[in-house]
Amino acid sequence: MAAMRTAIVTGSSQGIGAAVAERLARDGLAVTVNYAGSEAPARALADGIVARGGQAIAVRADISDPAAVARLFDETERAFGGIDVLVNNAGIMKLSPLAQTDDGLFDRHVAVNLKGVFNGLREGARRIREGGRIVSFSSSVVGFYQPTYGVYAATKAGVEAMTHILTKELGPRGITVNAIAPGPIATKLFLDDKTDEQVAQVTKMIPLGRLGAPDDIAAAIAFLVGPDGGWVNGQVLRANGGAI
Repeated sequence: MAAMRTAIVTGSSQGIGAAVAERLARDGLAVTVNYAGSEAPARALADGIVARGGQAIAVRADISDPAAVARLFDETERAFGGIDVLVNNAGIMKLSPLAQTDDGLFDRHVAVNLKGVFNGLREGARRIREGGRIVSFSSSVVGFYQPTYGVYAATKAGVEAMTHILTKELGPRGITVNAIAPGPIATKLFLDDKTDEQVAQVTKMIPLGRLGAPDDIAAAIAFLVGPDGGWVNGQVLRANGGAI
């Protein structure tokens, strides 16, 4: 019998990351639920997966810290014997016009959204087993280019560049590297600080007439890391209901 495939999903205690962890567990992967803040939701998610017959652990790691990311991979290998899939989901989004953006906001975005993904990509490139899959999160704001999204969009454009290059570096080992670029998704990250009017305005931009749901993104990732996604490589998949 083939060994169970294993996945690390960063920032997966809530929102899109939690939906991805749940979906991959349903698809038969052992999952490491990663969190940086509160342990309780991550532990509850992992325990729920185990209660339903799956395999999961919860591991604290701030992805902006290379040593913490190395420990995340260590604990996953100890628990499950190896790593086949990395989903770089963790990220932050604080919006500000460039002229009003302070150094702290800029540095934190770069530390989490760009350096954090780099830390995962570097560790994954060294340790993911042959034939594995990597999916990192970009965003459809790389394309929308709306005001106030300058720093956030810049970090996501950097993720896309690293994705295209790592594809070529890991191809000889049969490892695919892709990015997913969600549009507006009905999560706390998107809805916080927006009025009902602003949310309605954004929804009008989407031809399908609704905000995305975390499960919409989880389904796309399940395809990219699953048996039918093996020939998709070096791509940025815009999952946004046709908004761009």
